[in-house]
Amino acid sequence: MTMAVKMKTVVTYRTTATCPTHARTEIPVRDLNVIIDEPVERGGTNMGPSPTETAMTALIACTNVIGHKNAKRLGIDLGEVTIDADAKFDRRGVLMEEEIDVPFPAITLTVNCKTPATQDDLDTVGRETAKYCAISKLFEAAGTDLTVTWVKST
Repeated sequence: MTMAVKMKTVVTYRTTATCPTHARTEIPVRDLNVIIDEPVERGGTNMGPSPTETAMTALIACTNVIGHKNAKRLGIDLGEVTIDADAKFDRRGVLMEEEIDVPFPAITLTVNCKTPATQDDLDTVGRETAKYCAISKLFEAAGTDLTVTWVKST
């Protein structure tokens, strides 16, 4: 008799970060050591992206990963993919000038695909990706006007 193993749908991530300086945070993730840091001009050592840059890179990476998962599920070849990002960031909060409710008021991602797929196929992948990308859900829940456009490029 074979029993199927059901994976947990809600998991708990745990870690303990070390903070060697006011600007650098080192976070163990799996077998990696992620470094979040500020640039030199803000008192950091520039060993990694800043926290806000990390948030943006997470959005781009999530769009890539979930987009490819959806494309595979739908049988759509995305081909060669690049993602252009344009983010408006209200720095008044991190500069401690005033509390900001929506630090990223607007973000536009353009997912460029050199692909044999049709534009309709890419639109379908885009709609499906919007349903499942955890990081885009976080930005939208925070009030960011997030626009993600999937484009067939040549």
